[in-house]
Amino acid sequence: MLVILTDEGIIAPCQVCQGCVLADRNGQPRWHHGKLDCGHTVGRRSEKQPERYECMMGFQIANIH
Repeated sequence: MLVILTDEGIIAPCQVCQGCVLADRNGQPRWHHGKLDCGHTVGRRSEKQPERYECMMGFQIANIH
């Protein structure tokens, strides 16, 4: 499950991505084969944390399993 990380907490991608021209037709981030197509990897802060990405709009996205 993809989530967007903000200073205030965690929000669902549908709250942000619906207005993005790079989102899929359902208003979700473009996620294919374990890779965010509308952003790039920014790594992990530790091994216990999920992989983080930054979308083209500048939001931090995490893939929570």
